[in-house]
Amino acid sequence: MIRIAAACVGRDVHPSPFASRSVARHLLRGAIGLVALVAGLAGAALGAPLALLLLVITFAAWRGCPTCWALGLMETRAACAQGRCGAPRTAPR
Repeated sequence: MIRIAAACVGRDVHPSPFASRSVARHLLRGAIGLVALVAGLAGAALGAPLALLLLVITFAAWRGCPTCWALGLMETRAACAQGRCGAPRTAPR
């Protein structure tokens, strides 16, 4: 959908702050966030209040909520389809 919209206006799609430099890096961030979420919730259920700090790691790894992470994955895939994997992020014009 993003590529179709970019083709309609004749401009490149600029990645948002949610996108990563590569799909592999984005999936790694997702896995780290998921492990931190499960460990944080399990630790909190066992009575370790400091385990809730792992939720902060989840938030940072996902750059927000799970929807933000999924949106970033789509934008990363679109950027890689345009041959811009590993390219530094540029601000929209």
